[in-house]
Parts: sequence; C-alpha cells; structure tokens
Amino acid sequence: MTDASNVRQQPRRLTELSNVHDFLEEIRLRPGMWLRGGSLQHLDSMLIGYRAAMAVHGIDEHDFAFWAPGSQGPFAEWLWQRLGRHSAIGWAIEIEREVQEGGVPAVELFFSLWDEYRRGPQSTAG
Repeated sequence: MTDASNVRQQPRRLTELSNVHDFLEEIRLRPGMWLRGGSLQHLDSMLIGYRAAMAVHGIDEHDFAFWAPGSQGPFAEWLWQRLGRHSAIGWAIEIEREVQEGGVPAVELFFSLWDEYRRGPQSTAG
C-alpha cells in the first residue's frame, strides 16, 4: 500500500514540476495515463529518458535515484539490499517478478518501495 499522505489530489502541468520526485507523484496520481498496462519497464524507460534529458541540458539533479551511465542508481542498490539479492536485469523487472506471486499491482509495490526508500536507511531493516 502506498503512503496516502504523499498523494496529490489534482494533477499539475509538467511546467509546475521541479524534480523527479514531483514527476513520480504525477505518475502515482494517474498511473494508467503514464504507464501502459502498469508496466514498470515503461517507467524505467521514462526515467532513463528523464536522466538523458538532464544530461543533454546540463542539469544536475543531485538526488536522482535511478539510472546513470554505468550504474543502475541508488534506488536499485537499495532494492538489492532490501530484497537480499542483486540483479543485473534492473529494478523494474525485479519488482514485476515480486508481484507475480503476491497479487499486488506492480505500480503499487513500486510506490510502496519508493516511499520506503525515501524515508531513509532505517527502513531497510525487516
């Protein structure tokens, strides 16, 4: 289950967003609009594009937790620790694999894990 206190009730224009966190909150608000079939692989692709656009435009978003050249990013590293394993195939596919048995939508599990990740290192226990 996602942290309902973080969920915005009304969508914003893209020009009103200031970072990847704002962008992800817009996706959380209307995942069906952004992610065909609820695919986290589509989300991963969008975040790689977001990162590439930042590089092209010389923007440094210091807490960008996803893909960077040569790295899956801090979120993936945290996830490997959280799941007790490492994966070369990426966080999106691993989360989708996790839900195959649990019956929870992949997008919902992603946002639950994202909220946990953002709360900090104390949430990795368990």
